[in-house]
Amino acid sequence: MSITFEDGVESQKAAWGAVFSMTLCVFVLIASEFMPVSLLTPIASGLSISEGQAGQAISISGVFAVITSLFIATVTRRLDRRIVVLGLTSLLTISGLIVTFAPTYSVLMFGRALLGISIGGFWSISTAIVMRLVSVSQVPAALALLNAGNAIAATISAPVGSLLGAYIGWRGAFFLVVPISLLAILWQFISLPSLPVRDSRSTPNVFRLLRRPPVIAGMMAILLLFMGQFALFTYLRPFLEQVTHLDIETLSLTLLIMGLAGAGGTWMIGKLLRQRLFSILVVIPLVMAGLALFMIAFGDREIAVLAALTGWGFFGTAAPVGWGTWLSRYLADDAEAGGGLQVAVIQLAITAGASIGGLLFDAVGWWSAFLLSAALLLGSSLASVAAWHTVRKAS
Repeated sequence: MSITFEDGVESQKAAWGAVFSMTLCVFVLIASEFMPVSLLTPIASGLSISEGQAGQAISISGVFAVITSLFIATVTRRLDRRIVVLGLTSLLTISGLIVTFAPTYSVLMFGRALLGISIGGFWSISTAIVMRLVSVSQVPAALALLNAGNAIAATISAPVGSLLGAYIGWRGAFFLVVPISLLAILWQFISLPSLPVRDSRSTPNVFRLLRRPPVIAGMMAILLLFMGQFALFTYLRPFLEQVTHLDIETLSLTLLIMGLAGAGGTWMIGKLLRQRLFSILVVIPLVMAGLALFMIAFGDREIAVLAALTGWGFFGTAAPVGWGTWLSRYLADDAEAGGGLQVAVIQLAITAGASIGGLLFDAVGWWSAFLLSAALLLGSSLASVAAWHTVRKAS
């Protein structure tokens, strides 16, 4: 029997427990995905590879997240969503164990590929599951709770990862997510109700949305935004160590300040999006492009870099909130397919940005990855202008 919010007060409590269990899973997913950012140097040293190669640990998880987000609804269309969520969280745990004990670079990349499957699958179906766990009026609060897990992990994963890596090694830092993911599995097993597929005959096709010009322009802006962001963000640790010459404590503090600034940006942008959505979507990548160029010019000055990264965190974390609002506003009639397409585009962008940035970082120098970031972010701003105009034409 399927338990839903209509079944009474006790079921409501159980449903919110399920939402909290999914939030914990989100926390582990995001922490696992971005922890390599603060551990590139020790990973590279431990496996005898370059820092650019270590950066591909983020890229490969993005590749598999893209593939999974596009096709998971079709592959699992006959499976109870409870089973799918438990399977994806179990995959997250297995990935953590493989990465922790990886003897070679190839094994590390295999573990990160499994993480990508978990990321792409979970994010693609999470909104639809939340909509079945709580009443319509409670959906925004439940989704906000999921995003809270995202924001907290994004804020602390880099500084805590770098600090833990200094004291217990990069393997120890990765292992710490395993018991948390096991707790998430146990919590989900207890709290998640049966969620049978409502219509197993349908085959979602996210690509049909690309027939709409506003969607094409919007997705291009999202692609360039995240490519630009991760062409730089992925290689912050080696930049701060080799160019700004920060010690591990100062580096960790810098990343924490950047994360806290991001939390502040996420809170502030919510108040501005109602009237100024497209203005914000245009301005944010433009400002971030300027900050990337600023760091190229003043990368050896501690105070200047700290100020730039505070701004980078503030605007970079706020940007996805803006594009999530755009999705809910202009793809409200097809939000589930739109969400799957957006997840695929974001993960593709993270993969491409980290990959190309890593190649440039190794072959040309750190500044080339930062210059690429600035160019891509400028392109995102221009694509946002195009999305603005296409929406106005369509309305």
